[in-house]
Formats: sequence, C-alpha cells, structure tokens
Amino acid sequence: MSAPAKPFRFVSSDRRVREDRRFVVGKGRFAADIVLPAARHVAIVTCDHPAARILRIDKAAALALSGVHYVLDGRELASATSPLLAGLDTPNVPRRPLAVDVARYFRRMGGGGRRDTRALAEDAAELVQVDYEPLPFVLDGEQAYAPGSPLVHEAHGSNVLLDRTFVWGEVEQDFADSPHRLAVKVKWGRSSTVPIETFGVVASWDPWREILDVHASIQMPRFPDQIALALKLPGSAVRVHHDVDVGGSYGVKRGIKHAVLVGYLSRRLGFPVRLIEDRLENMRGGDAQGPERNFDLEVAFDDLGVIRSMKMRALDNVGAYAGRSPFQLGKPVSAIVGPYRIKSVQYQAIAVTSNKTTQEAVRAFGQAPTNYAIERAIEEVAWQRGLDRLEVRRRNLIRAEQFPYLIPSGTTYDSGDYHAVIDKVLARADHPALVAERDRLRGQGLLAGIGIAACLEPSGANSTFEPLLNPKNETTTYSEGCRITVDVSGAVTVNIHTTSAGQGHETLVGNRGRRGARDRSRSDSRGAAGLAVVAAGPEPGRQPHGDHAGRCRLPCRAEAQKRG
Repeated sequence: MSAPAKPFRFVSSDRRVREDRRFVVGKGRFAADIVLPAARHVAIVTCDHPAARILRIDKAAALALSGVHYVLDGRELASATSPLLAGLDTPNVPRRPLAVDVARYFRRMGGGGRRDTRALAEDAAELVQVDYEPLPFVLDGEQAYAPGSPLVHEAHGSNVLLDRTFVWGEVEQDFADSPHRLAVKVKWGRSSTVPIETFGVVASWDPWREILDVHASIQMPRFPDQIALALKLPGSAVRVHHDVDVGGSYGVKRGIKHAVLVGYLSRRLGFPVRLIEDRLENMRGGDAQGPERNFDLEVAFDDLGVIRSMKMRALDNVGAYAGRSPFQLGKPVSAIVGPYRIKSVQYQAIAVTSNKTTQEAVRAFGQAPTNYAIERAIEEVAWQRGLDRLEVRRRNLIRAEQFPYLIPSGTTYDSGDYHAVIDKVLARADHPALVAERDRLRGQGLLAGIGIAACLEPSGANSTFEPLLNPKNETTTYSEGCRITVDVSGAVTVNIHTTSAGQGHETLVGNRGRRGARDRSRSDSRGAAGLAVVAAGPEPGRQPHGDHAGRCRLPCRAEAQKRG
C-alpha cells in the first residue's frame, strides 16, 4: 500500500539549513566583523558600589593619553537624549545608557573613553577618576518591598513598580468548601544567559544625508524606533543593517543603551564608533540577566488531591530599572493554571526595584518560573495526602474530551491529550527501570531522585500582556509584517520583520530549487506558491512592521500562515 500523499511540499519537510553553509566555512558576518573606516572603540567606566552618588569625574588623565578622542559622562548624554523606552507608567524611574548623578547597581555604566583600539580605550577608561559617596542599598526583593527599605529611586517614593491582584472565579468560596489546604514558598533564582557572542554595535552618522547607520547583534522588535526616540531623531533617520549574523541570544540581544551611546558619539564626533562587550560587561551589566522571583502559593484540594483553587503571589526583583522584566509577570496570566483543571485563581503580581543589574527579556518572557511554582505545589499535595505524584497529576490534568477548555483567566486551550503524553513519556523513559536504579543508588547511601513536571508554555507576542499591567497602554492588537516582491523573471524576494539568532529564518521562509535563487515559483498540492527566496531578513531602512522579536515561536506562526 502506497504512503498517503503529503499535503504540503515545504511544511514539516526535512531540509538542510541554508544558513549553516556560511557558518561551517567561516563566512559568518557578526557585529565584531564590521570594520568601518576610521571607526573608534568605546570602553566603559563602571561603578564599584551597589549604590553611590557621583561627586566628581576627572577626565584629565584619560584625555592626556595619546589617541584618546573623548570621554563622555552621563550628564552630557542625558542632556542630549530622551530616557530609554519603558512599558510601565513610571516617569520617575528614567533609564539612561549612562548613570546620571547616581549609580544604582554594581558595574553600572558611568562613562566611557573613545580610542583607536579596544585595548587602548580600556587603558583610558582606567584613568578616569570618579569620586563616589556610597549610599544605602537593597539587594533582596522582599526587603525592597517592605516599608522603610532604602529607595533605589527617591523621586519615585517607593521601590514598587507594580502591585496588582487579579481574581478569577470564586476563590474564597472554593477554599472554604475544600477539606484541605497547604501553603508553599518557592524561589526562582536569578540567572544569566550567556550567548557565545556578546552584544556588539557599530554606528556611523552621515551628516549630509542625516542618517544613522547601525550594525548590531540584535534580537528584538522596534530596535530602530527605540534608537530614534532616544536620540530625538525621526524614525526614517535610523537605518539598521540586518545582514549581521547573531551568535546566540535567547532574548538578551537588546542593546538599546549601547546603540544609543555609540549613536550619540558618532553624531557628536563625526566618525563611526563601535562597542563590543567583553564577557564580564555582558554578564554583570549587560542585558543578560533573567527573572529573580519569589512565589507564595496556597492551594485548596480534596481527599483525592484534586486542586479546586489556587492563590499565587509572585514578587519579581527586576533590578535597578524597569526594563522589560515586569511584563514577565503578565505572561503567566494566559496559562495561569498550567495543564490543570483548577477552578479559580487569585494572582498577585509584584515588581520591585533593587540595587542589582536590570533584568531583561531572558527566555522570551518564559513561563518556566510559574511552571516550577505550580509543580512544587502539586508535589506538596501528593506528599501531604500520601499519594503517588504521577497519579495526582493525572487526576488534575485537563482530559482530552474536555477540549476546547476555558481556564479561569479567560484563555481557551484549543486541544491536547496530556494523559497520553504522560503515558508516552513513561514508556519511552522506561520508568520502572528508572525507579529500580534510583532505589539501587539510594541503597548505596547516595541522593537520587526522579524529576517530574507537566508544563504549558503560552505562545503569541509578549506585547499582548502589557496592557494587563499598564492601564495606560491602549494596545489592542498584535501585528507582524512581511514584504514579498516578485521581479520580472518571476524570482521571489521575501523580507520578514524578525531577525534571526540561530533559528534558521532563511530556511523557514524560502527554499532554493535545483536551479538556485532564480527558480520560478512552484505550486504545492494545495496550490500555494513554493518560494524561491533571494533574501529573508529585513532590509536596511525598510523593515516591515512587527512586534515580534524573532524567537522560537515564529516558525509556528509562519507555517500556520502558509497553511491558510
């Protein structure tokens, strides 16, 4: 019997990754490979205190060093630029590329020297003398939330950026009707994403055309727009070149503060300026640090371990500035109960500032911390009732026949068969053998266990969660852009809004036939055109509009569009 015909030519088909060809032969083109004529390097002067007032900056020794062109401080930069864009309504917590009067975390960017090579620029930065007055500081999120804590931003009057409670369903009644309840505290520790390539940016201002050309290792939406806003330029005056390969990201290749810094310097000094982070700059003061969140959970459940209601308090220590991190507290709303049939939920989302490095959008505003908290609660329920933890999960999981399923916060899960997934995982892992090995190791006095988790990851754009946490944000939709051009020979050029950080976007949107890029468009079995793609990334200065940062969820949407 012949195999059934595939409905698509390209969707779900194995194809070699087009981008890999240039990487395996050493022909990748990264930000550090961009060498513009007469470009100068930037090195950063950082603060050695978690909080300190800047009393004096002595630039004389650095400027006396041969080859040093300029030393920039935060006051000068702030006088010529606007604060970096923030999603929350916190006007008294302005974020700028360089510290102005007060440094609010260890290794905060305080100033920098411009010189002919990176090494010489670092020598100059070490000669900049800064006098500090150390200030009281706070590092722990719970302490920052407590009254009387040292204020990170005095003008804001509090360390609290966000404190909002959502209630979905009859939470108090469900707790009152349940025979059992328990409380658990869970801590998700701060981490750093460490891509192979640190962030790098090169900026060059053309005074005759009044255009700022930017080459950067980025993975984020609206990058040109945010640079233009901060530099007080029209959007058409910033031209970002997207033919730069990105050596890994996972959400951390933002670099707005770096791009604004070098963009200003290029306009100010009249030559190209580049900033390539070293590893310590990237990890201590860059955009690489992720969530630091404390959870307080309380669940109400019956004799069989079936959870009826949940109260969750999540406190996020976002660091010295809001950045994008507070919105990570909004993403769990769309899957607040995970894969479980929990009738009602109370969710308190809190974001506080502290004298730590600012968090950013690590792991695509990931659901992982919330999943971890829910799974810990499931484990505690099983332990209290003396039940098998796999069985407790089975009893709480949404059943296949219940889909589509509406969760308390308003999201409709379209489909799923979670019980079948558990059975397949246990069979593939040979669970009885794992248990036997665990018991053998324990018999030798070793600590051994088997980790179990059942999680959901919300998809869609991160920007869709922002109106939940900022009532002044009137965004009502999510947009994405793509430009398709067919030339006179029939060859197709596709430009998508998103930039690639290793996901294979060129492979996703195009397929070269045997005759290469000049192949004509073909039709698959559903009549949709097969693309012979000449280019896949955004064009400089003509980037299609979109809100997506180009992460792992893009291929799912692009293929869905092909299906339609």
